[in-house]
Amino acid sequence: MAGFNVQDVTADWFDANVPCTRACPVLTNAGRYVAAIAAGDDESAYKIARLPNPFASICGRVCAAPCEAACRRGVIDQPIAIRALKRFVTEKFGVESPGGDRHYQQAIASGPSRPEKVAIIGAGPAGMACAHDLATFGYAPVVFEAQEQPGGMMVLGIPPYRLRRDLITSEIQAILDMGVELRTGQALGRDFTLASLREDGFQAVFLGIGCMRGRDLQIPGVDKDGVLRAVDFLLNANLGYQVELGDDVVVIGGGNVALDAARTALREIAAGHPQAAPGLTPGEVEESEGAVTQTLDVARIARRMGAKRVRVVALESREEMPAHEFEIEEAEVEGIEIFTRRGPNAVVGNGHVTGLETLDVSSVFDPDGRFNPRFIDGTEKVIECDSIIMAIGQAPDLSWLKPEDGVEISPRGTIAIERESLATSAHGIYAGGDVAFGPRNLIDAIGDGRRAAASIHKQIAGEDVPRPSLQRRTMLPIIDLKRPVPDYTGLSRVAIPEEPNERRIGSPEIELGYTEAEARTEAARCLQCFLNIMLEPELCILCGGCVDVCPEKCISIVPVEDITGVSTEKPSSALIIQEDRCIRCVLCVERCPTNALSLDGWSEASTAPIALEPIRA
Repeated sequence: MAGFNVQDVTADWFDANVPCTRACPVLTNAGRYVAAIAAGDDESAYKIARLPNPFASICGRVCAAPCEAACRRGVIDQPIAIRALKRFVTEKFGVESPGGDRHYQQAIASGPSRPEKVAIIGAGPAGMACAHDLATFGYAPVVFEAQEQPGGMMVLGIPPYRLRRDLITSEIQAILDMGVELRTGQALGRDFTLASLREDGFQAVFLGIGCMRGRDLQIPGVDKDGVLRAVDFLLNANLGYQVELGDDVVVIGGGNVALDAARTALREIAAGHPQAAPGLTPGEVEESEGAVTQTLDVARIARRMGAKRVRVVALESREEMPAHEFEIEEAEVEGIEIFTRRGPNAVVGNGHVTGLETLDVSSVFDPDGRFNPRFIDGTEKVIECDSIIMAIGQAPDLSWLKPEDGVEISPRGTIAIERESLATSAHGIYAGGDVAFGPRNLIDAIGDGRRAAASIHKQIAGEDVPRPSLQRRTMLPIIDLKRPVPDYTGLSRVAIPEEPNERRIGSPEIELGYTEAEARTEAARCLQCFLNIMLEPELCILCGGCVDVCPEKCISIVPVEDITGVSTEKPSSALIIQEDRCIRCVLCVERCPTNALSLDGWSEASTAPIALEPIRA
């Protein structure tokens, strides 16, 4: 007989069986905190969610949630609303809760104080995540920020109706309270250089400056008044300046950010009190997954800043648009029109914009899947408008870089790095986030900051800080195998509450949090993939009881000779468990007469360990 037992398990095998964790750039064990919510243990759920993520409260509202895209429950019906469930517990125990982040801060195990100086350039999610982890190692890093306030794209990009500004302030203040120094109004290349940092005794530098230079379209007329780059438009909106758009705005792009921006602009004027309304920083649709958030946010902000009509011109078809479907639907509900399969050909006007000439698009990608749009001659049409916002991507501004810095640039115009350590070609200089990878998601930047901190600590102290691995996990006992909802596989996804469209004007947040009852019901849908069926081969008698009782037919007994790559001298059988089909109902464990089967889970290690409770399945 063949089978897995706990000694055979590798970290890769475990992670592959927990797709939500594998998909998360900071390796959050989403299933465990969702299961804790289902069991009513919200405090443990918060600790698990906060353990690998210094911006848990922010991510509970605006994370792109790659964990949900990977969620195995989505094969049955719809993925678990992991992000909304994170928000549910952060509202109880996070920085926005009445007691602040005390449940985590009191448990941080910082290393002994270290004298070495480390500089972080950029107070965005990558830079502040790096500062957070360095503080847990005992350093007192100095963060340099060009703007007058920290936050980076969290402040300059994400609209307030998605992410309240007081929440950003609280998350950053919690990191500063760990001994991190922040110097605002300090721009690299203007107020200091890499060379001057070395002269000042900084032994390592992390570059997390993002991408703040907008890309231009190469078409006639883009230099006319009324043509704006999305990054410039967003920066002005976020700083509280009213941008004169006129009544009719056209946004060029196929992602989320542009439409979001338009919604914001019109609603703020309609409410009679325009205010700053940011959208995610633009990215390149053809190069970066993070760019899908561009067009929709810009369009929404344009609407909220006073535009009476906003139209989006996208190269892609509705099905090809990189924007999330729910974002497109939200934009349409709020009155934004979307023209698909049309590309910009020229800006029309005499000195000032009067329209955008477009061509129909025959294809967006070549046969190999590369971005290579083709247009149809003779299909020119003009969309009359008062202004045009180009939401077609952005790139890092590396004008501060000097040859003597020794930092190489990649063919894409980003800082070249070694992908795992994030080290640049210059000793002691690291880079992460958008400046190294191009526009990506918030959670990717947080992951980069944490990896860079580990690399810097290794450089200075010579100590490895491995990412979670089997050797850094501890077995947790599984207690109470009964689920809170017996028919959990039949539950439908609980809709995330939102403000009705007619009440969104001036609303501080559009998406609202789950109630306790809603959170418990949604969390109960989780298949709990973080728990794995383990087999003790020497105890198994091949009775087949587990095979008979399995409702998903994911357990079978087969001859060893039928398994490729497995051989034995004697006739033998193997018990096969298909993890990707298992719903963790534990009927097989309960049925096994010899206790050969068990349900096991792991706890993670961290630079800031928290005592975790036994798993309640």
